Amino acid sequence: MASSPCGNSNFDSGLEIKTRSVEQTLIPLVSQITTLINHKDKPKKSERTLAAIHRVGQAVSVAVGRFVAVGEAIAAENQELKEEMGQACFEARRAGDAIAQLTDVGTVVPAQSDGRVTVFSDRTGMVKAARLLLSSVTKVLVLADRIVIKQIITSRNKVLVTLDHLERVSTFQEFVQIFSQFGNEMVEFAHLTGDRQNDLKDEKKKARMAAARAVLEKCTMMLLTASKTCLRHPDCESARINKDAVFHRMRCALEQVIEIVTEARSCGENKILPASIYNGIKDFKSSVEALRENLYSLPPQSVGSQLEALVERTEDFTDSAYTSHEQRQAILGLCQLARQDTQQLVQAWMEAQSVHAKEATEEIEVGILKTCQSVSDLRRELHKVAVGRASDLLKVHGEQLPLRALKASGAEGNLEAVAEYARTLTEQKEQLVETCRLLCHVSGTEPLEITCIHAEETFHVIGPQIISAAQTLALHPSSKIAKENLEVFCEAWDSQLCDMALLLREINDVFEGRRGDKRPYLSLPRPGKHSANLKTAKAVKLDAEEQTSMAKLGLEIRLLSSDVDAEVEKWEEQEHDIVRQSQSMASMAYNMYLFTRGEGLLKTTLDLFHQAEVLSEEGLQLCSSLRIFSTQLVDEEKSVVMVEVEKLAALCQQLQMGAKTPVQGKTATFQKVTLLYPPGVCVCVCVCVYLWDPCDGYIFRSSRAGMHCLRSPCNNGEGWNQK
Repeated sequence: MASSPCGNSNFDSGLEIKTRSVEQTLIPLVSQITTLINHKDKPKKSERTLAAIHRVGQAVSVAVGRFVAVGEAIAAENQELKEEMGQACFEARRAGDAIAQLTDVGTVVPAQSDGRVTVFSDRTGMVKAARLLLSSVTKVLVLADRIVIKQIITSRNKVLVTLDHLERVSTFQEFVQIFSQFGNEMVEFAHLTGDRQNDLKDEKKKARMAAARAVLEKCTMMLLTASKTCLRHPDCESARINKDAVFHRMRCALEQVIEIVTEARSCGENKILPASIYNGIKDFKSSVEALRENLYSLPPQSVGSQLEALVERTEDFTDSAYTSHEQRQAILGLCQLARQDTQQLVQAWMEAQSVHAKEATEEIEVGILKTCQSVSDLRRELHKVAVGRASDLLKVHGEQLPLRALKASGAEGNLEAVAEYARTLTEQKEQLVETCRLLCHVSGTEPLEITCIHAEETFHVIGPQIISAAQTLALHPSSKIAKENLEVFCEAWDSQLCDMALLLREINDVFEGRRGDKRPYLSLPRPGKHSANLKTAKAVKLDAEEQTSMAKLGLEIRLLSSDVDAEVEKWEEQEHDIVRQSQSMASMAYNMYLFTRGEGLLKTTLDLFHQAEVLSEEGLQLCSSLRIFSTQLVDEEKSVVMVEVEKLAALCQQLQMGAKTPVQGKTATFQKVTLLYPPGVCVCVCVCVYLWDPCDGYIFRSSRAGMHCLRSPCNNGEGWNQK
């Protein structure tokens, strides 16, 4: 198979394997079949060897039978694949039966005097059966993979429909209800696309998928606050612009995911990846070094043209207003040196061709070495310029002065100051965008190039969004939601700066030859201290599957904590114990979400366990407040609340017990972490149950399945509304 793990062209199935799961499924089958074919080369075998071959053959046949049964079940559930899947399953079963027959002990000749038996060797028959089996099994797997793609497309379509509904809502109550449904659908989409991302073999596609999923994750929070701001201030133009930009970006990211999984033409490399200097130097050196093997494979003028195209790309560095005079002169000097060395090489090359030399002369070899060295020096200088500028910018932006100034002037309602600091932020944005473009030139790998492009696009989009959010706040300085909205966009900017710092480190690793030493995702970067009883733990790394699992759980608890925030804001009495405790729990849940991203205040699992314990304690205090509150209710209302209070108390106790359970080792620690999140999610759901709309007199149960009304308006807004 072209992409098979065996790497044997004899088993070409004609199908390209694009996912690791399909490849890993085929590895043991390829291994067993290879064993059978190799043994067919030796007609005489001992009885022990013969029995082993028979067992392998029967095992292959039985395994194929089970595999085919699953394939047929899939075909029955998906009519559009029934015919193709049925044919592939039929061929696989036939091939499995043929292999079982070829390894049947009934086809042997009785043992000879040396204790060995003779097997009728039919290597051709075995190879034919193996071809058919691998081809049909691969086809079944690839057809089954289409089901996964179909699930992703279906999930995307559901998200798009709900996104359209969210964009058109006109009341806050309707928005909260639809956003709850949207959150549920986004979690499902995140699960499916996360699994797909980890399963992809192509690293470029995996990088593009990661970029699109990062946009969707960050935009989910932006969508929440931008929409709430627009609903609160429907006549505000800047709020509408802010909201429209978020919806547009989410739709683009959703479309990019589908382009990747369906391999649509519009996501081709020519659109995604511009020509980088790193790739230009790599191709140029390959052309030059190829002269050692063949002096006549290329015309001499082609190398000169290739170099000029490479030098032209360095104008992104030399034409930049942020490149110092010394750096510009150094780059231009190295470009000129590369031209001189290339010209000397071309002259030696043409002289060798004129005398019909059959191999590279000494002059050509010297020219090759000098030319390659000069372009390597050029790459090193460009890397130093790009990385140095990025490092300097990260230090400057780490202080967040324009963002702080925008927040302060917006809160004061000072539109002139907002405009002034908006110009400063725009200039910083342009510097960051240009720096990302330079980093793309020297990144060293195509996945890192894609990440650089994603960073460039993110800064380009978020900058204006921060400005529009600040303008909205300046127009409505007393608006809590406008202030929260600006804070969310500033956090997104800061998060992208953190991502850029990690990207810079990876680019340096590639340049310095540490490409194989990938930096693991450290869930435990540093030991933390919260109590005398806690011991420090060593940092451990999570594999891709564990990272995906953590990301899924984190996203769920993030969306639920947002629901809590949305409901809390509708209470008129913000100092009420229930409101205060709910806000505190939402904040803790948010910290637990940040932990799954490797961000925030929780740096180790010890921090996380302590946070879960504190969350459970706060939940139990909320239970006490709710019990007191329930005494003011009529019997029917009181019974509804008390049922939920008991559920919340049980979940908090479960969370508390889980947090206090001692564990040792990476696997046990990871299992404990993952077991803490489901109760934490349920706690957030229960908290939302008690938070109700004080304007309309409704009590709502908020969950990932939607908002369900528990109580109708009554007493003309009296009763609970007085609280």
